[in-house]
Amino acid sequence: MYFVTTKRPDYILFCMTPSERAAIGLTEKQMVHLLVRPSCADEWRLLCEWNTDAYSLTDFMAALHHVSEPADPQQLLDFVPARLRS
Repeated sequence: MYFVTTKRPDYILFCMTPSERAAIGLTEKQMVHLLVRPSCADEWRLLCEWNTDAYSLTDFMAALHHVSEPADPQQLLDFVPARLRS
């Protein structure tokens, strides 16, 4: 899977999946946000967050390198260590 980088307020890095149903964002406080949204909505919903000291954004994205985008964006949680899922 690949991600499309774009700008979003409150994030120093914000990347969306090709379908734009999921996104990953990095805040200035080094928090990673995994976000999802319904297909027609403008609002993102926080699915999971963690500190980059626990699991880096790069490691998360690298884990998805050879994976197809899931039909259900919530399946991206499977690539977050269980101890960090909330």
